[in-house]
Amino acid sequence: MNAPLWEERPLPQQLHDSLPAWDWELHRAADLTTSRTELQAKVLDAGVPPGDIADGVERLLLAYEELASNGFRHGQAPVQTAVTAAGDGWLIDVTDAAVDRTPAPAVDRDPATGGLGLYLIARLCAAYGWSVIAGRKHVWGYVALTPAT
Repeated sequence: MNAPLWEERPLPQQLHDSLPAWDWELHRAADLTTSRTELQAKVLDAGVPPGDIADGVERLLLAYEELASNGFRHGQAPVQTAVTAAGDGWLIDVTDAAVDRTPAPAVDRDPATGGLGLYLIARLCAAYGWSVIAGRKHVWGYVALTPAT
């Protein structure tokens, strides 16, 4: 039997304790666009490892936008996002106050109506999950510099 696509898993502590961390609080849709642009600048300014990292950064930005927009659309304010550089990638942690609404991938839905974000995160991230910590739902994904298999 296969494990569910999105199951409750705690944040990877060894990754969460890494630095630097960048964070944003989202109040409106424009905040998501602004934070994504700032994230790109911060990652590139942080001195990412040498070599061709364009693919890794693009996957990070896409995963960030998917997780943050889900928090914004389906969560409960305040929605907070954090990205932590860790080892050979980045940990994205999106929190909101809707602890009773767990991540649930769309089933039997026309792809034209959306609902594919959690499937996309599962493809983009080397690890992902969600948990409730101190009255906040955390939905997270770890994006490695090299693509997940």
